[in-house]
Amino acid sequence: MEEKKVNSFLNRLKENAQKQTNYGGEMEITEAKINAKDCPNCGAGRAKQDGLTHCAYCGFEFFNIKLTDGVYIKKEDNSI
Repeated sequence: MEEKKVNSFLNRLKENAQKQTNYGGEMEITEAKINAKDCPNCGAGRAKQDGLTHCAYCGFEFFNIKLTDGVYIKKEDNSI
């Protein structure tokens, strides 16, 4: 009788272990990639970040962006 209780307990543990799912959901498999870009002027590597406009080493300008009024942030007028 005692052995039967132990077997049923172990079987329930095994069943529960097999039913478990990963915390946070299933893992998404993506292809490996490098998130970096080289400066076309000097060849220095840099992290590819939004908003980065100049090379930290040679000062090459990646983007020439003019800031305009946003929804919450307005340009300051220093002519007052």
